Amino acid sequence: MSLDLIKNSFICIVKYIIAFLKWVLIAIVVGIAGGLLGSVFHICIDRVTELRVEKSFLIYFLPVGGIVIAALYRLFSSKGTIDTNRVIKSVRRDKNVPLVMIPLIFISTVITHMLGGSAGREGAALQLGGSIGYNTGKALRLKKNDMHIIVMSGMSAVFAALFGTPLTATIFSLEVTNVGVLHYAGLLPCIISSVTASQVAKWFNLHPVHFSGIEFGNITWHLTLQVIFVAVICAVASILFCLAIKKSELLMDKLLKNSFIRAFAGGIVIVLLTMLVGTRDYNGAGMDVISRAIGGEALPWAFVLKIIFTAITIAAGFKGGEIVPAFFIGSTLGCVIAPIVGLSPALGAAVGFVALFCGVVNCPIASIILSLEVFGAEGILFFAIATAVSYMLSGYFGLYESQKISYSKIDDEYIDVHTK
Repeated sequence: MSLDLIKNSFICIVKYIIAFLKWVLIAIVVGIAGGLLGSVFHICIDRVTELRVEKSFLIYFLPVGGIVIAALYRLFSSKGTIDTNRVIKSVRRDKNVPLVMIPLIFISTVITHMLGGSAGREGAALQLGGSIGYNTGKALRLKKNDMHIIVMSGMSAVFAALFGTPLTATIFSLEVTNVGVLHYAGLLPCIISSVTASQVAKWFNLHPVHFSGIEFGNITWHLTLQVIFVAVICAVASILFCLAIKKSELLMDKLLKNSFIRAFAGGIVIVLLTMLVGTRDYNGAGMDVISRAIGGEALPWAFVLKIIFTAITIAAGFKGGEIVPAFFIGSTLGCVIAPIVGLSPALGAAVGFVALFCGVVNCPIASIILSLEVFGAEGILFFAIATAVSYMLSGYFGLYESQKISYSKIDDEYIDVHTK
């Protein structure tokens, strides 16, 4: 072996060791920061949700809350559009993620949940995490490509702290930006950040999202066809949900150009709809309704009402996210349609939970891992089948307009298009 070869091999080994140590240390820092912020945010959302349930009159202040949120974002309008799409863009190209995003999305999401807006919390998770990652990288003066990785690491951390699903958080952050492409360079930082953040969340006695007691049974052709039926319906529903969100935003923006009037009017509509349906099931995230659906109980019209409530909430300018509402829609829809083909409502709800998530975010690998972390490994084949069906049949629709579909869902072809 020549001296030059030995020298080059040694340099290569040192280079990998340095990169490994660098990302381990950075990921731990981001994981701790994301875990602390995510845990505090988790606790705040839980507390204001309890307060809203206890003080039912708070719903009447939703229009005022909308004005407050609009004012906060107007105050920092010079920073440009501050939303989840901006975080996703920062992974793909040199898009800055302002530090002010943290207090804005934190306060606005807490207001939305406290007063009864129909929204989730993952939008806040991705924005909080993206901002932590980007600004940590900026402070450390990381190079351009490393900034992309640390943003994904931050997204993973807060997502893991909020949901208690570190593997899902890792793969989702790697997969969501460019569908069909995984940013493998970010695998180590994202998994370390996720695990670190989930451990921090445990210090706060926060429990992961998990459901048990579902009877899966042995997989058969008959059972497979039943699962496919539920997945097909959920794929269609995912398209409707994405269209409802985006068309409602366009319509509201066209009819009510002033953000203050738009937020106030949207709040009024949500209050009136709440009074009309006579229940508070469609306000907030709706985790209790999801639990009931996976227990085998759901109203036939619940998924439709959740689509309407969430579309109006997001279009009006309230904050939070659409993924937990997607869980709500998928689980209630699956629970209702499963008995049509002889599938148990509980299993239908679980399949719907995962299938509709996949349909709206276009992340099949993250969806399969989500099923493992939330429902356990016993039904993995059912969930894998449902995910594959929903991924293909949901087409090129998605919640995030900045998300790109890099490869076709039906051909081995590079297409590089934005979601509809």
